[in-house]
Amino acid sequence: MSGEAAPEISFDDFLKVDIRIGTVVEAEPFPEARKPAIKLRIDFGADIGVKKSSAQITDRYAPEALVGRQVMAVVNFPPRQIGPFMSEVLTLGFPDEEGKIVLAGADGKLPDGARLA
Repeated sequence: MSGEAAPEISFDDFLKVDIRIGTVVEAEPFPEARKPAIKLRIDFGADIGVKKSSAQITDRYAPEALVGRQVMAVVNFPPRQIGPFMSEVLTLGFPDEEGKIVLAGADGKLPDGARLA
């Protein structure tokens, strides 16, 4: 879908997507994944808790460099089985000029669980 305009949605549809910021508390390689990926555990604060995610971000990130970093994720999609791993949230990022994913985050420290406004 690179370079294409997305289909139009209503503002009410957009409001259904729950995008939050959280802090990566654990990150480890995911060699069982079909495409190179990293398993993340992300803390979204007391209301949501720690959730798991699989992210195809190995081109730009090492697992040990992700711990402590804040990332954005969609937290209200149903869980998705990725090989032997159950991904509970969709970690967000954007492809750079070479198609490598750059994680979406905030320009400063925010409370874990803060919702995109």
